Amino acid sequence: MATIKRTGRRPADIEHTPATCHAREMLVRIADKWSMYAIHVLAQESPLRFNELKRRIDGVSQRMLTVTLRGLERDGLVRRTMYPEVPPRVEYQLTSLGETLRGIVCQVVTWTETHLDEVDAARTEFDKGERGWAPGTGTGAVLPLSRSAASSPGLPAPPGRPGSARR
Repeated sequence: MATIKRTGRRPADIEHTPATCHAREMLVRIADKWSMYAIHVLAQESPLRFNELKRRIDGVSQRMLTVTLRGLERDGLVRRTMYPEVPPRVEYQLTSLGETLRGIVCQVVTWTETHLDEVDAARTEFDKGERGWAPGTGTGAVLPLSRSAASSPGLPAPPGRPGSARR
């Protein structure tokens, strides 16, 4: 019978090192809600001006889109081109590095569209089984993913907490 020598070290893939920390940082950037949307939209049609990109990314604020695009630009995934015109014209497009994410992001979007009904059913089943739990009262608001969310019964508003009002 072979014995396993324990070294007290974690496997290299989960060990905290500057390299894995940096990789985690990139995963957070790419998987971020608005980054994923921006990459997907730019993968469909590019280059796009800021306001056109904002119109196509439903729900994003101007500030969040600006922050997202700057982060993607800093990481070499998006190219920002400014033209010296009056009024100034700025366009955004995926770089060749950003293009390498096109297929991955499209697969995630396709998976989401394909499995929306299953996720909604799982959430409904989970909500029934969790006694005393209601969407919006746990660690964060849970919203239906389905495209028909507007026609589904409204979710209860999160309860107000004493002292939580903004001043």
